[in-house]
Amino acid sequence: MSAATPTSILDHALAALPAPDPARRVVVALSGGVDSATAAGLLVRAGHQVIGMTMRLYDARGTSAARGRCCGPRDIEDARRVAEALAIPFYVIDLEEEFTRAVVDDFVDTYLAGATPNPCVRCNQHVKFTPLMARARAVGADVLATGHYARLLPGPDGAVGLHRAADPDKDQSYFLFSMPAAALDRVWFPLGGLTKAVVRDVAAALGLPNAAKPESQEICFVPDGDHAGFVARAALSRGRALPADGDIVDGHGAVLGRHGGAHRFTIGQHRGLGNLRGVVAGDRRFVTAIDPASGRVTVGDRGAASRREVWLDEVCWLGPRAGALAVQVRHRGVPQAATVEEHGGRVRVGFAGDGAIAAPGQAAVFYDGDRVVGGGWIAG
Repeated sequence: MSAATPTSILDHALAALPAPDPARRVVVALSGGVDSATAAGLLVRAGHQVIGMTMRLYDARGTSAARGRCCGPRDIEDARRVAEALAIPFYVIDLEEEFTRAVVDDFVDTYLAGATPNPCVRCNQHVKFTPLMARARAVGADVLATGHYARLLPGPDGAVGLHRAADPDKDQSYFLFSMPAAALDRVWFPLGGLTKAVVRDVAAALGLPNAAKPESQEICFVPDGDHAGFVARAALSRGRALPADGDIVDGHGAVLGRHGGAHRFTIGQHRGLGNLRGVVAGDRRFVTAIDPASGRVTVGDRGAASRREVWLDEVCWLGPRAGALAVQVRHRGVPQAATVEEHGGRVRVGFAGDGAIAAPGQAAVFYDGDRVVGGGWIAG
């Protein structure tokens, strides 16, 4: 427990919440984890009329996911226990078809194409803030609340903007850039102003049954962390051919080694390349290009992996379209100064300095200070 008392911790967390309205219902997306449970517990303690909803996203029977991953069978039961402890209505929503189409299939197709998927962003874009929000409206709810670490703050014009969380180590705003702009007025993030340590303390103070539950660090439908193995199994089950074994080459085409399939690599990767001929220990090499058709994977130094510009498709805007922004291309990436220019339905990002390691398929998110103003998917 932190130095503050349980009462003062709760009071601080509750003070940041909107005032309850007897005519307003709030659906909380319960994942089974401590974050969404704490969001629900705070809203109940503050006097809001809360309904719990959990998504059933995939069939995890026969895998380790059945023993506890986001929205897996164990997590659904944990979410149910939280709802019972809080004495709130609870619904399990079957969104497996939507999740498979928008997230799992995209994950497999993107890897097979030699690009880098981001399933968490796709899930937020096509599942959590679309069909789940529609289900919330169907039960008469005005607001959807989640356990995301991000903040929604009014700007000078009064419009709500998406901002980074107070805890930089837990900030999830990068994953939320693609949520519909119209949803900003109907979504709450009760944990956005809290640190993870405080959330744990709040969960304990509220007596939540999963207060001590450990976090999952893996993609929910790849519980063992073996992305390549999952892609291989999924491709074969869909009648797709896997990329063949191929050469690892340098920028001049000289063969440095062999690999077991281009779907095992992403642009910018520097681990797992094996022993490369002619490369001394400590001389780091990065994947700079992937050709799934030929199976050729090209590596080079950091400069060869960096790009001064990228083009984005499927661009979403959540704020003013300023030209000079900071652009982040990985969840843990450092935002870099860049110019963002619209060209028809596409956006060109020009990085300052030495550029950025950016892989096709990744999300590039635009920040104006701590505010997310938009983002898109790296196409080339």
